[in-house]
Amino acid sequence: MIWYNGIPELKDLNKMSVNTLAEHLNMEFVAVGADFVSASMPVNNTTHQPFGLLHGGASAALAETVGSVAGWLCINPEKQACVGIEINCNHIRGKKTGWVTATARPFHVGASTQVWEIKIVDEREKLVCISRLTMAVVKRPDTP
Repeated sequence: MIWYNGIPELKDLNKMSVNTLAEHLNMEFVAVGADFVSASMPVNNTTHQPFGLLHGGASAALAETVGSVAGWLCINPEKQACVGIEINCNHIRGKKTGWVTATARPFHVGASTQVWEIKIVDEREKLVCISRLTMAVVKRPDTP
């Protein structure tokens, strides 16, 4: 298992979304295992672009949210923080309605950097977007 404090409860992950972009876009953490975190988001007028398809920025926000939470779960949160330094998204398939689910799995979890693969799929497990998120692990500014 890669998580610093063990496998978290979904309710605790979802509490982290209160008053954030994740809450605004109705993201919900739906699964967590020994080496992955998943969250779902509706595809609707909140997440559409002007042509009625899932907005690429909404996919990127979902990917960064899931990857960032996964990164945070791997560190000592009393001494460290994770910050995103690069995200890449390849949008594979359009989506007009329904739900998408993002799953983050690590490529690399190191002392100073992390690299996460995030796959976003629809309800039929069809790939909608593939993303890679690079995180920097930094010392919390409020620790000696």
